[in-house]
Amino acid sequence: MRTTFAPFAHPSFARYWSARVLWTLGTQIQITAMGWQVYDMARARGDSIEQGAFLLGLIGLSQFLPLLILSLLGGQAADRFDRRLIILGCIALKVGIAAALVIASHYAPASMIMAIFGVAIVTGMLNAFLPAASSAMVSNLVPRDALPQAIALMSLSFQGGSIIGPALGGLLFHFGPAIPYSVSFALFCGGWLLAFLTKAPAQEKLDSGRTLAMIKEGLLYVRDNKIVLGALSLDLAVVLLAGATALLPVFARDILQAGPTALGVLRSASAVGAGLVSIILAIVPIKRQVGRWMFGAVFVFGFATLGFGLSINLWLSVACLVIAGAADMISVYVRSSLVQLATPDAMRGRVSAISYVFISASNEMGEFQSGVAARLLGPVTAVVAGGIGAILIAGAWMRLFKPLAIADRFEDAAPEGQKINP
Repeated sequence: MRTTFAPFAHPSFARYWSARVLWTLGTQIQITAMGWQVYDMARARGDSIEQGAFLLGLIGLSQFLPLLILSLLGGQAADRFDRRLIILGCIALKVGIAAALVIASHYAPASMIMAIFGVAIVTGMLNAFLPAASSAMVSNLVPRDALPQAIALMSLSFQGGSIIGPALGGLLFHFGPAIPYSVSFALFCGGWLLAFLTKAPAQEKLDSGRTLAMIKEGLLYVRDNKIVLGALSLDLAVVLLAGATALLPVFARDILQAGPTALGVLRSASAVGAGLVSIILAIVPIKRQVGRWMFGAVFVFGFATLGFGLSINLWLSVACLVIAGAADMISVYVRSSLVQLATPDAMRGRVSAISYVFISASNEMGEFQSGVAARLLGPVTAVVAGGIGAILIAGAWMRLFKPLAIADRFEDAAPEGQKINP
């Protein structure tokens, strides 16, 4: 029987966990500053609320398209090459991006908008390689029976950075855009150093094969594994419809009549809920009826999104986002554990990449969809319709993917010969 924080007994996991906290902090500070700056400059030059929201959606699309094109290459790279070196290279480029934003923030607003779109494109390219290598490497740092706890703790590292980062980003923006970008630069440097100090066992070697054949093998595996396919496609469909993240600058500035600090609070709210649940899951992990837990969480997420869309009070909006984040964390925990345990190590990079395509399609394309919907329907109607859509999707997926809905224990998803001892 392992203790809750047993994965920290492995020094490489502890260093890697800390590195994840730092680069997540840097990313969230940077994203918050970018979102507020683009929307505020658009409104200042005379764009309508709907036009500004659409511009935010275009940033999401700019991140997604390069990711869509390159992500499957990133997945096979994570299975074929040293995952640690891929991570180090990607974080080094994030250091360069942060430095470029510091420099660009001293130029005219029109130049800054173009710089942010350029950053979004390069970030999408990096996201084709970093998440696949990062997710796959966790399984190399701890024993298999500690993997669900390690996943919960890695989620906690992400949520911890996501709680503090946006609030800090909104606060720092009051001192000028160069300040949050400079802090992001320093955090990325720290994250790179800790990742460099992380030592991972040699991953399973693959026989040299053709890139396209490896990609095809990963796609066929996901298609034929109903638990993996159902979990990934559920996240895609729900967040694609109900993601409201891109519209938070709109709600902060023009619906709730607040400023960049309120935007930081709103962006942190979901992470607060998710972080609290991450702690609970690390202490008391879900062991039975995992499918029901996941679908129940999706229903709660839909209703919380609906409540956020209808709210005109800042703290009620924050409460709805906290609940949505808590519910989403349960869904993420179950989905990530099922996918990781159902996938052989030699294929984890490719499956992680496919998983991240689904996640990014739901997040970045969800942001674009939100921008388009807000442009056509208005931001409030767009979010309310998304919450209703998430509830309907959850009901439909329970019928379409019954093996996922009735999944009982995580270990049942493990390939034969790799079962976890209860």
